[in-house]
Amino acid sequence: MNESDLLSDGKYMLRAPEPEDLDVLFGMENDTTLWMVSGNAVPYSRYQIKRYIQQSQHDFYTDRQVRFMIVRVSDGVVMGSVDLTDIDPYNGRAEIGIALLSEFRGQGIASASLKIVSGYAKEVLRLRQMFCLVPSGNEESIKLFANNGFAQSGKLKDWLVKGESYSDVLVLQKFF
Repeated sequence: MNESDLLSDGKYMLRAPEPEDLDVLFGMENDTTLWMVSGNAVPYSRYQIKRYIQQSQHDFYTDRQVRFMIVRVSDGVVMGSVDLTDIDPYNGRAEIGIALLSEFRGQGIASASLKIVSGYAKEVLRLRQMFCLVPSGNEESIKLFANNGFAQSGKLKDWLVKGESYSDVLVLQKFF
């Protein structure tokens, strides 16, 4: 992988959040259908997201996370984001999460983005592995990660609450 294609496959690219991404991030962070897997339980204000964009060092050693916006190269449209969180440089691992705006789901964009960020995690961050926690009933996400080199390594019982019930999550890992 050379520098020119490190964060792009020619069709999609990953880049740091910009001030003009405020509305996209505001919509994604306040999408209550994603809260179950994101760990969110309260809405974010535009002010909070604006401060996040302005104040993030975008340095994985400092922030212990890196967020990328997923952008279509042909027209610059932002389609979602991919996050590396809980980055542990000492042990060489990070949790990965991906979110697409609803109109871009089911088009292979998440898979392409996972391939790009995997190369970055391996080559630049020098991570040994990435992991994710996926609700056991989320077949689309399980398939997405399995098709991109992630394998189930465990199950956490009654891990996520939704209303009055709990659901299990699968622990999926990808080793480089």
